[in-house]
Amino acid sequence: MAKNMQPVLKRCKTLGIEPGVMGINKHSKRNPKQSRKKQSEYGLQLNEKQKVKFIYGVLEKQFRKYYVMATKRNGITGEMLLQILESRLDNVVFRLGLANTRREARQIVNHGHILVNGKKVNIPSYLIKQGDVVTLKEKSRSSSRMKDIVETNASRVVPKWLDMDKNTLTGKVVALPARDDIDYEVEEHLIVELYSK
Repeated sequence: MAKNMQPVLKRCKTLGIEPGVMGINKHSKRNPKQSRKKQSEYGLQLNEKQKVKFIYGVLEKQFRKYYVMATKRNGITGEMLLQILESRLDNVVFRLGLANTRREARQIVNHGHILVNGKKVNIPSYLIKQGDVVTLKEKSRSSSRMKDIVETNASRVVPKWLDMDKNTLTGKVVALPARDDIDYEVEEHLIVELYSK
């Protein structure tokens, strides 16, 4: 399985992402270099696509597949693309506070610690639907690692499209994510313009 192994802080700095978006509380100590070169229209579009791909940990082939899926949905293509990415199981696990980062959430899902509607799902790219119930496996709840993660993320704000019961470590998908639920700066229309060329 392919995955992005680039250093997170270095990549965040290059793409202009706050490390907090990735679930990391560190900051790079280096001063960003001011580029005198004006970025081309293509450069801006490519940068926006790279940023979104990096945040969700998705590679090009799958990202393009999501774009095609978004074009077939009713609504604004850019918003539908973000909705699909937010609906990934690894992202939902991260948003519920069951993982510190999306990379960690991906690993938790891969290792079979997550149940969706009572069934084990170990595919990070699994797309959740409205009404789905995401929970931690009974055996996994007692592990010291999971307890540490849950305690660390106790104060994390769960988005309004998800409902989290901290006692049972069960999350419910109340609605599909809307554009307002995206908590980082993104100009999704640039991604659509790039792919529609």
